[in-house]
Amino acid sequence: MDNSIASFPHHRDWSLEDIPYASVSADRVRPDRNLFYLLAAASFVEITSDLYTRNLIDYFQGDTEVEKWLKGVWQPQELRHGVALKRYVQEVWPEFNWEQCYCRFTGEFSQFCKLEKLGPTRALEMASRCVVETGTATLYTMIHRLTREPVLGLLTANIRADEIRHYKYFYHYFLRYRDQEHTGAWEVLRVLWSRSARINNEDAYYAFKHVFEACHPNFKFHDDEYKAFRRHYLNVAKHTYPLAMAVKMSLKPLGLNRTLSHTMIPLAIAALKVLYL
Repeated sequence: MDNSIASFPHHRDWSLEDIPYASVSADRVRPDRNLFYLLAAASFVEITSDLYTRNLIDYFQGDTEVEKWLKGVWQPQELRHGVALKRYVQEVWPEFNWEQCYCRFTGEFSQFCKLEKLGPTRALEMASRCVVETGTATLYTMIHRLTREPVLGLLTANIRADEIRHYKYFYHYFLRYRDQEHTGAWEVLRVLWSRSARINNEDAYYAFKHVFEACHPNFKFHDDEYKAFRRHYLNVAKHTYPLAMAVKMSLKPLGLNRTLSHTMIPLAIAALKVLYL
């Protein structure tokens, strides 16, 4: 199998000018408060790519190929996702003071987004990034399936395609470092499990918290609000979340052979349905 970057399929790139914000059917999405929380929080996380990128570039210092891709491709595309979602939120919910709320979010979140929180080795950090990209790719797939608003459908389709492509790059670099560092499957499994468990308790939590507080200035935020928000989307996910896609992408860094894949993937899907859906 050719794992070189050159073997990845080409795609049609997109820009903010391709999104017809003036044609947004706001009445189809404006009443959905949970969707507002989700999109506003996602815009905060995506647009903070400069912070993530600085950490990753420092971590992979000396690997020119990785540094160049992170700085020249990954960061600009993540930033584009954030700006695109921000414009959509402002189009549908113009009363929301995005800039003020985002400033509060970064003031708190920047204290937790530290270099020392990255993986113990470069291979394991790349595996961890695969988990994150799996989460974003499947999230935007779910939103795309849910929405009946055409502009949001187009926007999430474009972001989803970017996130899947980012996953392929991180996976490519993971394979390279795995071979260089002789990383074992059990080490990878531990990191995949640990990162999956943390994925909803870091940037997404703090983003939701600040969006919620901005909308309820006289109400003291409690973790129960975030738990209720998550329960809502876990219930929605029963019918729209691409679970098979998530499991396949998550397990891919383990390098399972065909026989094990055919056994473990259905078992993992069944277990997750019982536990979460």
